[in-house]
Amino acid sequence: MNVRNRFGLSMLVVAAFAFANAAWADDKKDHDKHSAHFEQCAKACADCMRECDLCARHCADLVAAGQKEHLRTLGACLDCSSFCTSAAKITARRGPMAGLICEACAKACDECGAACEKFPDDAMMAKCAKECRNCAKACREMLKHIGHEAHQKQ
Repeated sequence: MNVRNRFGLSMLVVAAFAFANAAWADDKKDHDKHSAHFEQCAKACADCMRECDLCARHCADLVAAGQKEHLRTLGACLDCSSFCTSAAKITARRGPMAGLICEACAKACDECGAACEKFPDDAMMAKCAKECRNCAKACREMLKHIGHEAHQKQ
Protein backbone atom coordinates (compact mmCIF):
# COMPACT_ATOMS: atom_id res chain seq x y z
CA MET A 1 0.00 0.00 0.00
CA ASN A 2 1.43 3.32 -0.97
CA VAL A 3 1.70 6.37 1.30
CA ARG A 4 -1.27 8.14 -0.28
CA ASN A 5 -3.57 5.17 0.30
CA ARG A 6 -2.40 4.78 3.90
CA PHE A 7 -2.96 8.48 4.51
CA GLY A 8 -6.45 8.29 2.99
CA LEU A 9 -7.32 5.24 5.08
CA SER A 10 -6.00 6.95 8.23
CA MET A 11 -8.11 10.04 7.55
CA LEU A 12 -11.17 7.85 7.01
CA VAL A 13 -10.62 6.11 10.36
CA VAL A 14 -10.10 9.46 12.13
CA ALA A 15 -13.28 10.85 10.56
CA ALA A 16 -15.25 7.76 11.60
CA PHE A 17 -14.07 8.09 15.20
CA ALA A 18 -14.85 11.80 15.23
CA PHE A 19 -18.36 11.16 13.93
CA ALA A 20 -18.97 8.37 16.43
CA ASN A 21 -17.71 10.53 19.29
CA ALA A 22 -19.97 13.44 18.27
CA ALA A 23 -22.98 11.12 18.04
CA TRP A 24 -22.15 9.63 21.43
CA ALA A 25 -21.86 13.10 22.97
CA ASP A 26 -25.30 14.08 21.61
CA ASP A 27 -26.81 10.85 22.95
CA LYS A 28 -25.15 11.46 26.32
CA LYS A 29 -26.59 15.01 26.49
CA ASP A 30 -30.09 13.66 25.75
CA HIS A 31 -29.58 10.85 28.25
CA ASP A 32 -28.34 13.27 30.93
CA LYS A 33 -31.31 15.57 30.33
CA HIS A 34 -33.68 12.59 30.46
CA SER A 35 -31.96 11.23 33.58
CA ALA A 36 -32.30 14.55 35.36
CA HIS A 37 -36.11 14.35 35.20
CA PHE A 38 -36.08 10.88 36.70
CA GLU A 39 -33.60 11.88 39.41
CA GLN A 40 -35.55 15.00 40.38
CA CYS A 41 -38.76 13.01 40.65
CA ALA A 42 -37.08 10.24 42.67
CA LYS A 43 -35.67 12.82 45.09
CA ALA A 44 -39.01 14.57 45.55
CA CYS A 45 -40.70 11.22 46.19
CA ALA A 46 -38.04 10.17 48.70
CA ASP A 47 -38.33 13.51 50.50
CA CYS A 48 -42.10 13.17 50.66
CA MET A 49 -41.87 9.57 51.86
CA ARG A 50 -39.67 10.66 54.75
CA GLU A 51 -41.95 13.56 55.68
CA CYS A 52 -45.07 11.37 55.51
CA ASP A 53 -43.42 8.79 57.78
CA LEU A 54 -42.54 11.51 60.29
CA CYS A 55 -46.04 12.92 60.12
CA ALA A 56 -47.59 9.47 60.53
CA ARG A 57 -45.65 9.04 63.75
CA HIS A 58 -46.78 12.49 64.85
CA CYS A 59 -50.41 11.58 64.08
CA ALA A 60 -50.09 8.28 65.95
CA ASP A 61 -48.89 10.19 69.00
CA LEU A 62 -51.83 12.58 68.69
CA VAL A 63 -54.31 9.70 68.38
CA ALA A 64 -52.74 8.03 71.43
CA ALA A 65 -53.25 11.32 73.29
CA GLY A 66 -56.96 11.13 72.49
CA GLN A 67 -57.14 13.25 69.34
CA LYS A 68 -59.11 10.73 67.24
CA GLU A 69 -59.54 13.23 64.39
CA HIS A 70 -55.95 12.38 63.40
CA LEU A 71 -56.83 8.79 62.47
CA ARG A 72 -57.62 9.93 58.92
CA THR A 73 -54.32 11.77 58.50
CA LEU A 74 -52.42 8.87 60.06
CA GLY A 75 -53.81 6.53 57.41
CA ALA A 76 -53.30 9.04 54.62
CA CYS A 77 -49.65 9.60 55.61
CA LEU A 78 -48.93 5.87 55.85
CA ASP A 79 -50.49 5.15 52.46
CA CYS A 80 -48.90 8.17 50.81
CA SER A 81 -45.50 7.12 52.14
CA SER A 82 -45.95 3.71 50.50
CA PHE A 83 -46.80 5.27 47.14
CA CYS A 84 -43.83 7.63 47.43
CA THR A 85 -41.49 4.76 48.32
CA SER A 86 -42.50 2.83 45.20
CA ALA A 87 -42.33 5.93 43.02
CA ALA A 88 -38.87 6.85 44.32
CA LYS A 89 -37.55 3.35 43.60
CA ILE A 90 -39.10 3.00 40.14
CA THR A 91 -38.13 6.46 38.92
CA ALA A 92 -34.61 6.14 40.36
CA ARG A 93 -34.04 3.09 38.16
CA ARG A 94 -35.98 4.62 35.24
CA GLY A 95 -38.41 1.73 35.25
CA PRO A 96 -40.87 1.12 32.42
CA MET A 97 -43.81 1.62 34.79
CA ALA A 98 -42.65 5.04 36.02
CA GLY A 99 -45.68 6.68 34.43
CA LEU A 100 -48.13 4.46 36.25
CA ILE A 101 -46.56 4.96 39.66
CA CYS A 102 -46.08 8.71 39.15
CA GLU A 103 -49.74 9.09 38.28
CA ALA A 104 -50.78 7.14 41.39
CA CYS A 105 -48.24 8.91 43.59
CA ALA A 106 -49.44 12.35 42.51
CA LYS A 107 -53.02 11.42 43.40
CA ALA A 108 -51.98 9.97 46.76
CA CYS A 109 -49.99 13.12 47.52
CA ASP A 110 -53.00 15.27 46.61
CA GLU A 111 -55.15 13.38 49.11
CA CYS A 112 -52.56 13.29 51.87
CA GLY A 113 -51.72 16.97 51.39
CA ALA A 114 -55.38 17.93 51.56
CA ALA A 115 -55.88 15.88 54.74
CA CYS A 116 -52.86 17.44 56.45
CA GLU A 117 -53.81 20.97 55.36
CA LYS A 118 -56.92 20.68 57.51
CA PHE A 119 -54.61 21.28 60.48
CA PRO A 120 -52.84 24.52 59.46
CA ASP A 121 -51.69 25.34 63.00
CA ASP A 122 -49.72 22.09 63.29
CA ALA A 123 -46.20 22.67 61.94
CA MET A 124 -45.50 18.98 61.31
CA MET A 125 -48.67 18.56 59.28
CA ALA A 126 -48.05 21.79 57.36
CA LYS A 127 -44.59 20.52 56.45
CA CYS A 128 -46.04 17.18 55.30
CA ALA A 129 -48.65 18.96 53.18
CA LYS A 130 -45.92 21.08 51.58
CA GLU A 131 -43.81 18.02 50.70
CA CYS A 132 -46.89 16.30 49.30
CA ARG A 133 -47.55 19.29 47.02
CA ASN A 134 -43.90 19.30 45.89
CA CYS A 135 -43.98 15.58 45.18
CA ALA A 136 -47.27 15.74 43.28
CA LYS A 137 -45.83 18.54 41.15
CA ALA A 138 -42.62 16.56 40.45
CA CYS A 139 -44.63 13.47 39.52
CA ARG A 140 -46.81 15.46 37.14
CA GLU A 141 -43.72 17.03 35.55
CA MET A 142 -42.34 13.53 35.12
CA LEU A 143 -45.56 12.43 33.44
CA LYS A 144 -45.27 15.35 31.00
CA HIS A 145 -41.65 14.50 30.31
CA ILE A 146 -42.28 10.86 29.48
CA GLY A 147 -45.50 11.60 27.62
CA HIS A 148 -47.63 9.42 29.88
CA GLU A 149 -51.34 9.81 29.45
CA ALA A 150 -53.75 8.68 32.10
CA HIS A 151 -55.83 5.69 31.16
CA GLN A 152 -53.89 4.80 28.03
CA LYS A 153 -55.57 1.39 27.84
CA GLN A 154 -59.32 1.80 27.84
